[in-house]
Amino acid sequence: MLANAKKMVGSLTEVAIALLALAVVASLLVGPENMAFLGDVVGNITALVKQLGSAGLAGLIALGVVLALFQK
Repeated sequence: MLANAKKMVGSLTEVAIALLALAVVASLLVGPENMAFLGDVVGNITALVKQLGSAGLAGLIALGVVLALFQK
């Protein structure tokens, strides 16, 4: 049962990452002002990277944890 839940969460994560990649490409192609329901995806990612960068060591550790979670 736990294995099934783990597979489902992994599948949902893969779908979310694919949708995020699609949103980034669409935002770059048509511009953030034309992305009615997705908003400024690229701007949000840039702000997140700046926030992690200004956090110093804590930001680096948080980035490492996030990358470890996304690796298979």
